Amino acid sequence: MLTVSLLVCAMMALTTAGDTDDASNYTDGPSCPASWNKHNDRCFLYVPRALDWADAEKNCLSLKGNLASVHSVEEYQFIQTMITQHTHGNPITWIGGTDSQKNNAWFWSDGRPFSFTFWCAGEPNNAGGNQNCIEMNYGVHNCWDDIQCSNTLPSVCATNL
Repeated sequence: MLTVSLLVCAMMALTTAGDTDDASNYTDGPSCPASWNKHNDRCFLYVPRALDWADAEKNCLSLKGNLASVHSVEEYQFIQTMITQHTHGNPITWIGGTDSQKNNAWFWSDGRPFSFTFWCAGEPNNAGGNQNCIEMNYGVHNCWDDIQCSNTLPSVCATNL
């Protein structure tokens, strides 16, 4: 009987040990899934595997999210910091903006309003007539650039809490 009691206590201790990652998860509402990073009312995940834009979006959908939409400088800086923590650099990365339905009519794959932008100077330029997706961390200013959706890049997924 003592052995069963010890086993139950050990299982309870192990089960609850993973729930104490951060005390703020209890006071700030719901927490993000493992490996995701919380910012305000959303969770973000850096995906290092290089995929084209459509496959990156499909991957995010399989994780119950979308490619990340960005709504403020603060949120963009949070995403950049998350990427830097994972890569120790600023790799060019997919986010969820596209104008593939109509040139220069940009929208986010998650359906949120496209009201904030961080385009590099001279962008979007639709060079070659087929740049319909947004990459972030482009150039010396780590800003946004429109690029062919068939390029393969890492990506950032986002989901609502």
